[in-house]
Amino acid sequence: MGNLRSVEQALRKVAPNDKIIVSDDARVIADARRVVFPGQGAMPDCMRELEMRGLRDAVLKAARDKPFLGICIGLQMLFEHSTEGNVAGLGILRGKVVRFAGNLRDAQGNKLKVPHMGWNQVHHGNHTLWDGIDQDARFYFVHSYYVCPQDAALVQGTSDYPQPFVCAVARDNLFGVQFHPEKSQTAGLKLLQNFVQWNP
Repeated sequence: MGNLRSVEQALRKVAPNDKIIVSDDARVIADARRVVFPGQGAMPDCMRELEMRGLRDAVLKAARDKPFLGICIGLQMLFEHSTEGNVAGLGILRGKVVRFAGNLRDAQGNKLKVPHMGWNQVHHGNHTLWDGIDQDARFYFVHSYYVCPQDAALVQGTSDYPQPFVCAVARDNLFGVQFHPEKSQTAGLKLLQNFVQWNP
C-alpha cells in the first residue's frame, strides 16, 4: 500500500538488468528470487488488505525462505502486535509496535511533531546491507509508530526522536527498516543495491 511505485522505480535504478514486478499474486511472490514488502498508511488497513488479497501465507513463506526486505509498515507488520488499532501483526518477529509519545521535546525544549517526518541520522550495525553506507548517514522517515523487538540481537539500526528508537532489524534472510530507502537518495539507493545483491 502507498509507496509501491516509488520503491519499484528505485529498484529499477539499482538493478536495471533484473525483472522487477509489483504484484499481489501469491504465485508471483512464490516464484520471486527475493521480495520487498513495502507499506504506508495505517497498520490495520495494511493487515486487512493482506488478508483480503490472500497474501498472508505467501508473505510468511517469502520471509522464511528468501531474501526479504520490509519497509516502513512492511517492517512493523513483521511483529506480533501494534498499538495502532490494537491489531495483530504477522508474528514473524517477537515484539510490538508502539506510538511516539505526544509530548516529545528536543534538547532545546522545542516541541517535536508526531508523525516524525523528515531526515534523521541512522546509527547502524555491521550487516551486509549497510556496506558502503556511512555510519550516521541520513535517511528519510515518515511515521508515528516504531518497533520494539523483544530480542536485542535483532537490532541493526537506531535513530533518535529525541530518544533512541529501533529503525532497522535483521535475522537470517530477513531485513527491515522503518525509514524509506526509496526516498533517501544515495544512502537509500545503496541499501537497496546491497539488498538485490545479498545472498544470505
